[in-house]
Amino acid sequence: MNIFKAVSLKVASTMAFALMGAQGRYLGSAIPLGEIVFCRGLFALIPIVLFFGWRGQLRGALQTDRFSAHLVRGSFSVIGTFCTFGALARLPIADVTAIAFIAPLITVVFAALFLKEKVHVYRWSAVGVGFSGVILMLSPYFHNHAALDGAMMVGLFLALMNAFTAGGATIQIRRLTATESSASIVIIMTLIVMAASLVTAPFGWRWPTGFELALLIGIGIAGGLGQMLFTESYRYAPASFLAPFDYTAMLWAFMLGFWMFGEVPTIYVVIGAVIVAAAGIFVILRERHLGLKRLRDTPMSPISAMADDEADPDAPVTVLGKKR
Repeated sequence: MNIFKAVSLKVASTMAFALMGAQGRYLGSAIPLGEIVFCRGLFALIPIVLFFGWRGQLRGALQTDRFSAHLVRGSFSVIGTFCTFGALARLPIADVTAIAFIAPLITVVFAALFLKEKVHVYRWSAVGVGFSGVILMLSPYFHNHAALDGAMMVGLFLALMNAFTAGGATIQIRRLTATESSASIVIIMTLIVMAASLVTAPFGWRWPTGFELALLIGIGIAGGLGQMLFTESYRYAPASFLAPFDYTAMLWAFMLGFWMFGEVPTIYVVIGAVIVAAAGIFVILRERHLGLKRLRDTPMSPISAMADDEADPDAPVTVLGKKR
């Protein structure tokens, strides 16, 4: 446990992802979408390979007996990556980031539908509250019909699709982590995204200018570095403690959007983002509470043993099936 290091790494990862998004928005429609996605994967491999190589986890990263499961996870990532950069080309960074906050809530829905997890009224209530925050964020678009042109409608659809695919990817990662290493999951996913984006090459890819190439490299490096910082942060603190710090991404989105593009988020986006973030944090804390409860209820668990000690200080302690 190293709380300071864990939080620092997690916040740095959100900043790296925000920088990736800002560079993607700057390129906008100047570079074909598939080309941006390909470069995102290609140059992300630099920090990814260095990171897992440093940890000695590259050996066997491409060996798997569950390629079909990796393909499902990669398909979510392909759709999500295209949707992310497609939305950034049409909407302010803060709006895209805020809409993405519903991903943990969508994960709850998908866990109930596909993993058959039992979801009680507390988490369903949080999901409902979170989606009301999304409706609030989107309300200015629908009130101002003159501003809601075709590009914005496409952008909103892509931003929502990105959130849904993120929820789906989370569910699939839960399934993969039972047998697959982090290196295998990340590298195979990146290669699948690159392969899928190559399909778009005949439809208008072009050689970028020097500045555009620098931004494309920056998108990949920032994305890969963000993934590594994100992964490394969980070595020093529990996931339930770190997860709420994902929402610092909104601060970076506000600052980068204003500094680079003069974008000022509406009050609807700010309040809606707070509502969605609060609902997401509630879900995270609820998951932690339920996880601890399951652990306490598990026979032979250290927590249940400590609970027994506190209930009866004179009771014998069971250790590995023996009493002492």
